[in-house]
Amino acid sequence: MAGKLDGKKVAILVADGFEQVEMTKPREALNEAGAETKIVSLKSGKIQGMHHVDKGDKFDVDLTLDKARRVDFDALLIPGGLMNPDALRSNEDALEFARHFFDEGKPVAAVCHGPQVLISAGLVRGRTMTSSPAIKADMRNAGANWVNEEVVVDNGLVTSRKPDDIPAFNKKMIEEFSEGRHKAMATARLVILET
Repeated sequence: MAGKLDGKKVAILVADGFEQVEMTKPREALNEAGAETKIVSLKSGKIQGMHHVDKGDKFDVDLTLDKARRVDFDALLIPGGLMNPDALRSNEDALEFARHFFDEGKPVAAVCHGPQVLISAGLVRGRTMTSSPAIKADMRNAGANWVNEEVVVDNGLVTSRKPDDIPAFNKKMIEEFSEGRHKAMATARLVILET
């Protein structure tokens, strides 16, 4: 996979309480493929990773949302966790940040509870997706076609269910990120806005 993402810049949108392995393993895969990754968060300093409900490591924030220029990034990764999506989905700047990638047809990858951010941003209607089964009803109520598969790709949007799915998730994420912009992704978002 080395070199597939040379020159690509990926934003990793996280807040305190993210599931650590859902950030670290995809980030390692992205970096190994040549991407430059930046942790983007609500606050500066360090953010707390979690191993389900137990505290994990702390990670340095590269950019706060108010300093991150969306146009500088080629793709977006949204890890899950029990607390991370709640913090992000209640922050309008985080939702606007996610919307930018859809509006511009840039690929997005979200794992486990990460798609909750996309629900709150109004980005799942009409999409075939997966997530943690715990939020299946939320996904369907928001208009997504939820399926129980280890990884699902829908026009540049890559979703996965849980940490065990990360190897398959990483492979598809790198494929989609290497393809770059997806016209169908931007078009789908515009159709949703008009209805």
